[in-house]
Amino acid sequence: MVYSKIMENSAAGFQEVEHAADWALRVWAPQLSGLLEQAGRGMLSLAGVKVADGPPRECEIEISFLDREQLLVKFLSEILYFIEQENLAFTEYDLSLDRDRLKARLRGYPIRSLEKAIKAVTYHNLEVRQTERGYEAYIVFDV
Repeated sequence: MVYSKIMENSAAGFQEVEHAADWALRVWAPQLSGLLEQAGRGMLSLAGVKVADGPPRECEIEISFLDREQLLVKFLSEILYFIEQENLAFTEYDLSLDRDRLKARLRGYPIRSLEKAIKAVTYHNLEVRQTERGYEAYIVFDV
């Protein structure tokens, strides 16, 4: 098992989890917005994204959702779109959540290199749970 730089005992973080055919992450944070940010950072780490120097680029997205699982998949799918289509990786996340809508201002840089491609974010075994520490999720990526 490979661990991220953010370790288990920190308030927020992500950890790569061994998975038979695909890639998986366990993600945690005190708030739901922090969980989304850690999931985005974890996905970039799994893909081995390295950003280039230069001026940052800002993007704004809005996502409507029915539940936390749909929110997480839609959010990560948006980030994956920017990686694949815009060659852009986000390093800063300003997230605002209402009951059924996410507004995000994301700042990032062009991608210099990408080690591994992620095809999709899946709903396989996906559950966003509220725990005594905050929120936790297990996410599987199709590669």
